[in-house]
Amino acid sequence: MDPIAEARRQWAAHGWADAADGMAAVTSLMRAQQIALARVEAILRRHGVTFARYEVLMLLYFSRAGTLPMATIGARLQVHPTSVTNAVDRLEAAGLVRRASHPTDRRATLVELLDAGRELAVKATQELNAEVFSAPGIPPEAVTALVAILTDLRRDAGDF
Repeated sequence: MDPIAEARRQWAAHGWADAADGMAAVTSLMRAQQIALARVEAILRRHGVTFARYEVLMLLYFSRAGTLPMATIGARLQVHPTSVTNAVDRLEAAGLVRRASHPTDRRATLVELLDAGRELAVKATQELNAEVFSAPGIPPEAVTALVAILTDLRRDAGDF
C-alpha cells in the first residue's frame, strides 16, 4: 500500500478533495527528498562530510581561484551565515579548507579550498555520479520533466 495514495484518498473522503492532489504532490516531494538525501549522505559519509559541507567544497572547487568570501558562499547556497560558518568550521578542522583575510575588504573572510579538499570533492563527486546522479531512480526522460517541474516550483517561490 502506498501511504501517500491512502492519505490522498482520506483527504478527499474528509471533504478536502480540492486540495488532495496538492497534498499528495507536496508529501511525495518531501518523501522523495528524504530518499535522495539518504542516498547522497550514505556516499558522503564515507568521506566524512555532510551534503552541506560537500556543497561548500564544490562551490569552492568550481570557483576560478578556489576561494570565495563567506558571504558569497551563503548567498550562492541560499543559506544563513551561521550555516556557512558551521560548515566552514568543520571543513577547516578536517584540513579541507582554510580561512584567509580578504586582500581588499577587512570585513570579509575568504575560504580557500586546500588540496585535500579538492581531492575529496573529486572523489566524492565521482562516487555520487556513479551511484546516484547517473541513476536517480527514474527514467532519463522523466528526469528532464522532473527538473522542469521543479524549476517551475522554484521560480514560483522566488528562488531565483
